[in-house]
Amino acid sequence: MAHTSTGETDSGLIGSDHGQVSAGDIAVGVIVGRTSEFFDFFVYAIASVIVFPKLVFPTHDPLVGTLYSFAIFALAFIARPFGSVLFMAVDRAYGRGAKLTIALFLLGTSTVAIAFLPAYGDIGVLAIWLLALARIGQGVALGGTWDGLPSLLALNAPRNRRGFYAMIPQLGAPIGLIVASALFAFFVANLSADDFLAWGWRYPFFVAFAINVVALFARLRIVVTPEFSKLYESGDLQPTRIRDTIRAEGRNVVVGAFAPLASFALFHMVTVFPLSWVFLFTNEGPARFLAIEAVSALFGIAAIVASGPLADRVGRRALLGGSAIAIATFSGFAPQLLDGGTVGEILFMVLGFILLGLSFGQSSGVVASSFSRHHRYTGSAITSDLAWMFGAGFAPLAALLLAGNFGLIAAGAYLLSGAACTLLALWIDRRRSAADRPVD
Repeated sequence: MAHTSTGETDSGLIGSDHGQVSAGDIAVGVIVGRTSEFFDFFVYAIASVIVFPKLVFPTHDPLVGTLYSFAIFALAFIARPFGSVLFMAVDRAYGRGAKLTIALFLLGTSTVAIAFLPAYGDIGVLAIWLLALARIGQGVALGGTWDGLPSLLALNAPRNRRGFYAMIPQLGAPIGLIVASALFAFFVANLSADDFLAWGWRYPFFVAFAINVVALFARLRIVVTPEFSKLYESGDLQPTRIRDTIRAEGRNVVVGAFAPLASFALFHMVTVFPLSWVFLFTNEGPARFLAIEAVSALFGIAAIVASGPLADRVGRRALLGGSAIAIATFSGFAPQLLDGGTVGEILFMVLGFILLGLSFGQSSGVVASSFSRHHRYTGSAITSDLAWMFGAGFAPLAALLLAGNFGLIAAGAYLLSGAACTLLALWIDRRRSAADRPVD
């Protein structure tokens, strides 16, 4: 009998029409799960700009209140690695289903708690502490939502279609943004300012809880199947101790954490930051710009889909490197576009989302194949946590702080620095690839 590699066996397993779970099922589970996470992300991010500065920090001027709000926004990204440590232990002791159930229950509870948050005028400084506590709860929970399905799609896909499978999880980001932006735009446009601040902003957080419930069942439907259990037992989806993974795969974790920084810097430059700039420094209402964001995100979806066949043709590292160069170029004129009125804002958002889609579509899979099979699941989780913390957690705070003090050109410089980090990480990884393993 001819020898068949584990990867080939797994590829056939998830693509088999005779199994209980197909590649299509996994793709749906991944998209639903990532959409729920990003919807939570954007609901909180939008509220950080148009709600919390007035509700929780009314004693400060709008810019300072928004900066404080963005500081609390960052707490989830700091807490996320600690959540991974906690829930990896739960995974090893009680299984993937128990881990996901507890993590998503915590995420939903923390999100709903924000929906019931009293205003500063009602309970004083306690409102700030409660918001911070709920945000930390979200971060810890997000550390437990890593299910390994993106790695399963990307690394067990046919070799000539790995780019296509790697982009599927990334579709959750623009879909989550579209839904969150549309919801907030609807309430902002149809309610008075007093009604919106009193109760209208709370509804998107209730929707986030409902989406989390749907995501939980979509994921559990996959992780409890015999096919998934076989992959779990084979080691492809087996959690290992984090200290052991860091000891064995530390260099891959560091490179993987910094390789997508251009994508993550741009991620906030076309989502959270421009909303804060327009809301604080122009006379435009948030509803119109939220609508621009939602429509522009459609271009992001198209670009993410296009990144799959492009990556399969030219290579994921080549695409991510080329995208980083394009993002660096974009940083040179992006501030002028954002400050150029309605037409400039639209061009900024559409071009930004196209570049974001091409780079973000492959950012999670570009270094995943570096991990050994034994450490693949935990290594991918740690890398994701660190990439989001360094690349996304402080991005709105840093960009707004720079732009508020030095002008929009400083935000462009911040974007340029992210592109430089990506190119440096890819250069280091390529040198190691040439020396240690076949180039992907």
